[in-house]
Amino acid sequence: MREAASGQDVTGQAASRGLSKAQVIAQEVRRRIVDREWRQGDRIPDEAELAVEFGVARATVNKALQLVAEEGLLDRRRRAGTHVTVNPIRKATFSIPIVREQVEQLGMEYGHRLVAKRMAPLPADIATRMDLPQGQVLIHLRNVHLGDGRPFQTEERWINPETVPGIAEVDFRKANANEWLVRNAPYTHAELTFSAENASHRDARLLDTRKGQALLIVHRLTWNDLGPITFVRLAFHPGYSMSTAH
Repeated sequence: MREAASGQDVTGQAASRGLSKAQVIAQEVRRRIVDREWRQGDRIPDEAELAVEFGVARATVNKALQLVAEEGLLDRRRRAGTHVTVNPIRKATFSIPIVREQVEQLGMEYGHRLVAKRMAPLPADIATRMDLPQGQVLIHLRNVHLGDGRPFQTEERWINPETVPGIAEVDFRKANANEWLVRNAPYTHAELTFSAENASHRDARLLDTRKGQALLIVHRLTWNDLGPITFVRLAFHPGYSMSTAH
């Protein structure tokens, strides 16, 4: 059985084993989950309580818990606390693609068109997804990515200015939100969902296709330590295919 880390043991183990304090705490968290001291679905102690137990700064505990969460063993939600994942699975890592690079790799000239930008209150369904109050005012964007002047992908995006410093000054007619956020707003974790939907009137108009055409739809939500960054609905032109590797 591995040696448990607590109090001043964290500093000693980190020094003797060549690990950071966060890594030592992460190992102890994994041990408690594997040994069922913390069972599936249990809410674990708050960061402040663990910081006192391990004798470290709260930021160190936060980093340790994030390491374990990225492995799929912990579920961290704002205001709901951190719970041991029920039926945990190993999570695949991924990088958010820059659409301009995708278009150029296909041998096409990239273009971008901002359709609409406004400050708008969150509708109920998006507020639930982002774990924010309904009616909170966020940046709402609609835009189209182009390849050789033809629609390649559309975005409907909500951006939380409270978690992205400097976002209010960005001119999205010149800088597309996808590339700006990838380069300037690093995320700690993300959620992806894939579906097939029939093109709405708006989808059909923006993608230059017919209403009712089957489309690949991706919903993506990203967070940082301050909360949700952005929620985006991506609609791809008919015939688009996606592949992943990890």
